[in-house]
Amino acid sequence: MSNKENNFEDENLDEDNLTNKYLTFFVENQLFGIQIADVVQIVDLQEIIEVPEFPKYAKGVINLRGAIIPIIDVRLRLKKVEIPYNERTCIIITNIEDSHIGFIVDSVNEVTDIYEENISEPPNIGANYVNMYITGIAKLENKIILLMDIKRILNEKEIDFLTNND
Repeated sequence: MSNKENNFEDENLDEDNLTNKYLTFFVENQLFGIQIADVVQIVDLQEIIEVPEFPKYAKGVINLRGAIIPIIDVRLRLKKVEIPYNERTCIIITNIEDSHIGFIVDSVNEVTDIYEENISEPPNIGANYVNMYITGIAKLENKIILLMDIKRILNEKEIDFLTNND
């Protein structure tokens, strides 16, 4: 495995420079983007300790330099088919409500600038359907990127359950 570990907390990026910066990643050949301000670091897949009674999409926890971090498989959270992990699979460590949570993605693409004029509202599927975590659709060159609010991929109860399970 490559030793990919990018730490975004230590970088001296001011808030203005972060506004339009997104980390893009793949899940089932679809490109997603999350604001770089929500990303703490990217790490290689590592041993995940299963936790009894965690939901199916929560694979368990990792010990990252002494910090216990719950791990969510984005594929499973999005109700996609589970596939074996490979050398491109990695974990995006985020900071949600002062808790670190890791998200397993198929692969990380790049950090890119996406400006408001390139973002459209997500389609309205119907009155009873509200997509809580897709905040927009960006068109960048020939790519379509689904922009995700990583803070809303889990609801408050799920975050509490996953982060207070010690």
